[in-house]
Amino acid sequence: RRGGGESLAGQDFYSAFGSPEILGPDPSPFYTALGNRTTATTQLKIGESTYYQIQATPLFQQESDALNGGNPTALIVLVREVSQDILLQQKLNAIYQAGAELGDISPTDLADMTVQDRIELLKSKIVHFTKDLLRFETVEIRLVDKQCKKLRPLLAVGMKPEAANRELMAIPKGNGVTGFVAATGKSYLCADTSQDPLYLPGAPEACSSLTVPLILHDEILGTFNVESTKIGAFNENDLQFLELFSREVAVALNTLDLLAVEKMASTAHSVDWILGEVAQPLDEILNEATWVLEGYMGHDPKLAERLNQILQHTRAVKNLIQQAGEKLNPETAPSPLASRAERPKLRKRRILVADADEMIRRSAHEILGKYGCIVETAHDGTEAILMARMHEYDCVLVDIRLPEMSGYQCFRQLREIDSEMPVILTTGFGYDAGHSIVKARQDGLKSVLYKPFRVEQLLTELEKNLGECRPRASQT
Repeated sequence: RRGGGESLAGQDFYSAFGSPEILGPDPSPFYTALGNRTTATTQLKIGESTYYQIQATPLFQQESDALNGGNPTALIVLVREVSQDILLQQKLNAIYQAGAELGDISPTDLADMTVQDRIELLKSKIVHFTKDLLRFETVEIRLVDKQCKKLRPLLAVGMKPEAANRELMAIPKGNGVTGFVAATGKSYLCADTSQDPLYLPGAPEACSSLTVPLILHDEILGTFNVESTKIGAFNENDLQFLELFSREVAVALNTLDLLAVEKMASTAHSVDWILGEVAQPLDEILNEATWVLEGYMGHDPKLAERLNQILQHTRAVKNLIQQAGEKLNPETAPSPLASRAERPKLRKRRILVADADEMIRRSAHEILGKYGCIVETAHDGTEAILMARMHEYDCVLVDIRLPEMSGYQCFRQLREIDSEMPVILTTGFGYDAGHSIVKARQDGLKSVLYKPFRVEQLLTELEKNLGECRPRASQT
């Protein structure tokens, strides 16, 4: 019966749901189940946020009828509400898309903008997504001043003026929830502001708050705070969503270079910037030249030799820029040089990173390059396999969600090329629809990294896989 007591007996199945939208994958699960004599499923959408999964299974008079081609006598239809699962996945996808849009600005546009223009552009995008995607009306973002540990206000919407202008430090005590989060890097859910000893008044009549750190490559850039007039307004799902979104905000801050404007004046930083900008175009040359070389190998020795020279020269350009960064004014860039000394196992190791996400490929160059690694990237599994067949690598990092093949398929083919070459699989949100990780573990996979992973985790896994052996890859 319906909620009002009306009987549903004798009504058309879909009419009982109020003529819902049929999402698929099977538009006619009942006919499919009867005709194919197998279970069929589909999803229904009712209104804006209600989803049902429909599973139709044929019922036979006797078990032998199913085996001998007999016709089913009835259908068993299982209806399950899946709204929470669907809405969760939609929100995760929306957060990922929002992250892409936060940093969606061309280098040409960026060059024509002042620092303040960049800040205002990013602020407007953050406010838009915070309200429309996360449904939070009050938001405050502060950035850590590395010189004095002050938390400088970047953005405040819905906060009291005295709260927005309050001087706070990245110190765990005496600086409210924001200072605690900035100092520890730990998220903080305040269910009742009147009972929380850390909370300092922020938004008018705020009764609960949620504060997460802005972290990029293990570095705390600042804090992201939202507040509500209701007690217990936030739960663990809100915490997870805000942490994911704050990660995208941190990447956008880095992309727009809001935190490194003064450093760009130093020669050493300029060299790092140049290497970061040319790394991916040079990878494109390596990818294309490798494709062409594969086709001409054995057919035109002279052309193959010229292509080999192109590959060597391309790699030499990357090496020369990296070496220049090491030699120029080490006092202006102590951290990268110190990091290289602290990670000798990574020095001169050639790492191949296969990932469809351009930001991941760029970050691989930025992070691993600082520790002396020679990084090359591939857009998909086919490219990665071709690169591994034509060149030697000390380790390969492969995302399990590649456009043309699963991470497991790529893992298997890489091991066929070189059974001794270490391979690390990476995945986001711990999601592995094709069971690539399980299958690969059965075939000898030793290492998996779950995004977003910390820099220390990445470096440790690489060192563990590289071991004490000498670099296997040619350093031309």
